[in-house]
Amino acid sequence: MDKNCPRLSIITPSFNQANFLEATIKSVLSQEYPNLEYIIIDGGSKDGSVEIIKKYENYLHYWCSEPDQGQYDAINKGFARSTGEILAWINSDDMYYPWAFKTVCSIISAFPQIEWLTTLYPGSWDYHGFFKGLRSIPGYSKEAFLDGCYLGSSRKAFGWIQQESTFWKRSLWEKIGGHIRTEYSLAGDFDLWARFFLHADLYGVNSPIAGFRRQFNSRNSQNYKKYVTESEKSLAEMREQLNWAPNYTRKSALKLKINRIPKLRKMSESMYVYKGKRVVRKKLELPEGFWEIEDYNFW
Repeated sequence: MDKNCPRLSIITPSFNQANFLEATIKSVLSQEYPNLEYIIIDGGSKDGSVEIIKKYENYLHYWCSEPDQGQYDAINKGFARSTGEILAWINSDDMYYPWAFKTVCSIISAFPQIEWLTTLYPGSWDYHGFFKGLRSIPGYSKEAFLDGCYLGSSRKAFGWIQQESTFWKRSLWEKIGGHIRTEYSLAGDFDLWARFFLHADLYGVNSPIAGFRRQFNSRNSQNYKKYVTESEKSLAEMREQLNWAPNYTRKSALKLKINRIPKLRKMSESMYVYKGKRVVRKKLELPEGFWEIEDYNFW
């Protein structure tokens, strides 16, 4: 990677996650990103986490272990210590894929208009860190977000915007006030996406970026219904702010399954599609391979 690549600040909040923390740390440091600023904010763990952090402290920009007001307070504390141009956080039981930082920073460096980026193929791990698989998200748009398409519990949802695979510019972070709202105890990420969408399009990339570890003790696994409730509340606030109204034409077209009728699909496409932006790799087999932005329709 180019040594002049933009500074990347990664925050890991943690509390009593010694079983998984080292794997998360290794997934960050093994990227060998030349301009990395890695910060770990531990909430005062007593399970051996501090000893793990100390093992890697020479590679950290900053770390601490002290009581805090919860996960989002810890993340805000970490970002307040950061100086990077590109920002993200990864929780202490999740992991990045080996090419994650190279992919993200290569794309964002190539396209100044991209203010935040995530994967179209979110992945997951099992409790022991074995790869579980990928799912596919057809695309991202503010209109789809307002329609509730990223509320994973909904029948019409495409899934979630995967937090651990999402990166953004500091300039966008500053536009929304430079903090995660701590009044949401579980859905601070969803609320952050809502506020980002007020200022910028979300771009997708086909490359997997990171994986969520499915383990019984994770906060969202234990409180899934609360996460959904908080997400719906944040979405309602966004809708009110934008004076949003449902697109009944799209709703009717999809209910009638017009998009599944070959003779009508193309003719009626404008009734039901969303418009997304994705970044694709061109000339894959050649030294002069490059990224290109595509505007495309999805539903």
